[in-house]
Amino acid sequence: MLDFLSDETRRNPFPLYDQIRSQWPLLRNPQSDAWMVFDYAGAKRVLTDHEAFSSSVTPAPVISKWLIFSDQPRHSKLRGLISRAFTPAVVAGLEPRIREISRQLMDAVLERGEMDLAADFSVPLPMMVIAEMLGVATSDWPRFRGWGDAVLKLSYAAGASPEVLQSVAGEYAAAMTDMRAYFTQVLENRRRAPADDLLTKLADAEVDGDRLSDDELLGFFQLLLVAGTETTTNLLNNAILCFIEYPEELDTLRKAPGLLVSAIEEVLRFRSPVQWMFRVTRREVELHGQRIPAGKLVLPVIGSANRDPQQFPEPRRFHIAREPNPHIAFGHGIHFCLGAPLSRLEARVALTQLLACATNVRLQSAEPWEPRKALHVHGPARLPVCFDPAERAATA
Repeated sequence: MLDFLSDETRRNPFPLYDQIRSQWPLLRNPQSDAWMVFDYAGAKRVLTDHEAFSSSVTPAPVISKWLIFSDQPRHSKLRGLISRAFTPAVVAGLEPRIREISRQLMDAVLERGEMDLAADFSVPLPMMVIAEMLGVATSDWPRFRGWGDAVLKLSYAAGASPEVLQSVAGEYAAAMTDMRAYFTQVLENRRRAPADDLLTKLADAEVDGDRLSDDELLGFFQLLLVAGTETTTNLLNNAILCFIEYPEELDTLRKAPGLLVSAIEEVLRFRSPVQWMFRVTRREVELHGQRIPAGKLVLPVIGSANRDPQQFPEPRRFHIAREPNPHIAFGHGIHFCLGAPLSRLEARVALTQLLACATNVRLQSAEPWEPRKALHVHGPARLPVCFDPAERAATA
């Protein structure tokens, strides 16, 4: 039986992907009754054929208000409202603050010459950025992280047994009660005293007379705390894993820093932060000579699609100058990740800072790393590394 959920497979699912994709680009998983799509063309179709595949896949009713779990025409309304307050100018204006936070986080660990990359850098950075964007206290980010972990565990509920579903739903419900109380108070404060922050902009955003409801605002608040942080966290962790595994590519990057943008795109392809997305068939669908019944869960496996040799030459090679690189790590079509520009900016600024401060970055232990909470994401929960501080290395 194929095991997609063991820690060993989640650390390195790619050989299994290669094996399955070459034989069964469409495979029904009998454990979850989910249909998994492993090839690039098939995954891209699932992401873009909205007449056949619905995005309304939610193991918990509350997150049905999330933008990513909505179909047309509601999706266009929500995206239109949110994009008004999430403009390229807003994102670009965050760069100095992202640089400052990155430097502060590195300053805290520089003299030690070691850190848990996840806990000390890649988790707090995007969480603090999102908190500041929303206009809430950055000191509350550990609380946000607890909420985020509860939301991420919802991936265990897709196709799960009633016992697992009950356990996950219980933890999620407790977290959401706390989050709703927190958010309601913050929203009331903004309505009494508007501020120059994202939450105020979202509350005021209007398209054709429509505004976001309180539940829709809460849904976006939840989505930002999870999708707005988890993807960047895994992107940063996975970038360092790639550079450790392929030191010659890091040497190339240090000699040609202009390659950092394409290096980030290659990390997104090579170790996609989100390994699969969720869809459900609206009707019976024919794909790869098989018929998927209506109402079935379909998982376009992004991590496999981004290594499809039919689309990417030498897909097993990590190559920071890869061009073209049409990966689908952020999805495709109308559901392309609205936060992708922010995640790319955070990665560019943070990796620039980290690589300038630290040389000879290496793992502290040969012990296998523990995967993060959600089954559908790829990256370590902890990543202890040691390094030579740049000043010390230069003196030596």
